[in-house]
Amino acid sequence: MPAPAGGYLAEASEGHRLGAGMKQLSVDLGERSYPIYIGGDLIGDAELFDRHIRPRGQVLVVTNETVAPLYLEKLQQALGGREVHAAILPDGEEYKNLAVWGGIFDKLLENRFSRQCTIVALGGGVVGDMAGFAAASYQRGVNYIQVPTTLLSQVDSSVGGKTGVNHPLGKNMIGAFYQPQCVVADIASLDTLDDRQLSAGLAEVIKYGLISDPEFFDWLENNMDELVGRDAGALAFAVRRSCVDKAAVVAEDEKEKGARALLNLGHTFGHAIETGMGYGEWLHGEAVAAGMCMAAEFSFRLGWISREQVRRIVKLIQRAGLPTRQPDTISAERFLELMAVDKKVMDGKLRLVLMKGIGQSLVTDDFDHDKLRVMLST
Repeated sequence: MPAPAGGYLAEASEGHRLGAGMKQLSVDLGERSYPIYIGGDLIGDAELFDRHIRPRGQVLVVTNETVAPLYLEKLQQALGGREVHAAILPDGEEYKNLAVWGGIFDKLLENRFSRQCTIVALGGGVVGDMAGFAAASYQRGVNYIQVPTTLLSQVDSSVGGKTGVNHPLGKNMIGAFYQPQCVVADIASLDTLDDRQLSAGLAEVIKYGLISDPEFFDWLENNMDELVGRDAGALAFAVRRSCVDKAAVVAEDEKEKGARALLNLGHTFGHAIETGMGYGEWLHGEAVAAGMCMAAEFSFRLGWISREQVRRIVKLIQRAGLPTRQPDTISAERFLELMAVDKKVMDGKLRLVLMKGIGQSLVTDDFDHDKLRVMLST
């Protein structure tokens, strides 16, 4: 995977009224390329949305019952002059399913939305995934914009075009790759995020350091207290650096045929936890955090990383306020059963994202399955 390049991140254009406070990152995918705007108070910025939505176009804002009272009116004002409707979904991973997803189409069809409409996802990862999948499906594809309001969605799920819903037998097994017109990451929206959700987002931030960015991992070790304490400068840097890292991977491998699978570090274990515990019991970032610790421990047992490296990883995840162990209520056999229903399974072989060092991850099926079973049992 390519190292993050400074060229991916550029200042916003001088003509934009927000000035130098906004950063702009380009996700380079040829004709499907799009910008990520990162800054404060962007949700109310009409000029920004005017760049990507037709002046008198139809807009459906997909949000949830938690985010709507905070930001829906502000966004609607920024979209002024257009026909704007809202689909307000229940809040929680347990509602990321086909039944709730179908309600988005009810709003689109009831209001006779045309193929020239735009869907705007206002919320966290669940809202973004469901709205993006609806955009990919409605009339075989309409424009959509991501407006992520959680740390996890700003650094991960809003970028890269993965959309979808869960099934009782597996997480994110139904969906599509479908790129947005742009991502609008308003750092100010993190002010209304509760501590548990903030920590969940930090799991995905830590992931980028472990995959390919050891300098960022070092920075996180030195600045985790500031991130947990909601220092605005530290959070802005972490969001930008995470987006730089992810944009580089997505540009290389849009549809996860190779390097992009590295972004799933901790996710095969984590998705098994989410499914096994019941969607919503563990937040996605909490499950990924435990999953990364499991991946580190298994990498150590394979002789690939040192015990000291495992200690550093576990300590940083603990400092972020995240779990470092899998739940005791899921047996080793159940774990293996759940992990077998994973998108990284190929030709019947389970593949895992493991580590040869901090910042040196790999996707592999070359490991001792008996050692995996033993680890899951302890």
